[in-house]
Amino acid sequence: MKTYTSYILLLICLICTTKATAQRMDRQQYISKYKNWAVKEMQRTGIPASITLAQGILESDCGNSDLAIDANNHFGIKCHSDWTGPTMHKDDDLKNECFRSYDSAYDSFKDHSNFLVSKSRYAELFELEKTDYKGWAKGLKKCGYATEPTYADRLIKIIEEEGLSSLDSGGEIVDAKVDKKKETEVATDIAYDVESGKIVKKKTTDPSRKPVIKSDFEIDPFEAHTVLYNNGVRYVEVKKSDSFASIANEFHLMMWELLKYNDLDKNADIKTIKHLYLRPKKNRSHPDCPTHTVKNGDTLWSIAHKYGIKLSKLRKRNGLANGVEPRVGDELELR
Repeated sequence: MKTYTSYILLLICLICTTKATAQRMDRQQYISKYKNWAVKEMQRTGIPASITLAQGILESDCGNSDLAIDANNHFGIKCHSDWTGPTMHKDDDLKNECFRSYDSAYDSFKDHSNFLVSKSRYAELFELEKTDYKGWAKGLKKCGYATEPTYADRLIKIIEEEGLSSLDSGGEIVDAKVDKKKETEVATDIAYDVESGKIVKKKTTDPSRKPVIKSDFEIDPFEAHTVLYNNGVRYVEVKKSDSFASIANEFHLMMWELLKYNDLDKNADIKTIKHLYLRPKKNRSHPDCPTHTVKNGDTLWSIAHKYGIKLSKLRKRNGLANGVEPRVGDELELR
């Protein structure tokens, strides 16, 4: 009986080992599978696609880590105090640390972008060009994304070895290497139509075409907001279906933070607002906009909001007491 039990346990171990080995992705397969998401997130938030992919490769071991497999967490993002979603605990820098868990890998990619956009410590990265992958890699390490001393160098090495930087300037990289037998198989090539915002799927059996890894996933439509900039401050345009809570939740902000950044009180009506800032507005306007002549319909709040200036600073700069509005024709100093 003991021998039979040992045999069964050995057989189970062999099956599990074989299964794990068969499903393990390599670096090229990971790139082929997730590059569209990285590019889309770059278009939405300005984070270089090369950086997103390199971080995913490094943090998730090409999607093979326990965190990626069991929690769909490809970027090693921990819970932090503002996370209200599902979690997974595992040893990292400390024992039994809390990590975010997602319903899909797609949610992990989107949350990675929103995480960097919403945290003030990463704000300086968004002043870099999308094509400056070295600056982004070094900046992530400097801003504390990872504690590993060679983190930036490892990201740069992955990007340069795989030619990922071409994605940052709108180029393409060579598709993943696959078994010759797969070159003539029907493959699903998933791409985004930027104009329509829809997902386009093409199928091909042309053996001369570059090989494509067959996709075993569906990409949910990107309904998230595109992050834009005004006076150096990140903002989003408000959609009809939006609420303050939905935008705060999307970018991991507290409600009071979103309202404060936009000089609004809790009774504000989002239907009257065209855009919302995701970070505190500046103390003064952009140098190209030193003054503003007040027009019909202008309020001090609408002027401050238009130029990305804190309402209190605009009021103080122009000597206007609380509750006092400028008159039509007045020229306000914005700097």
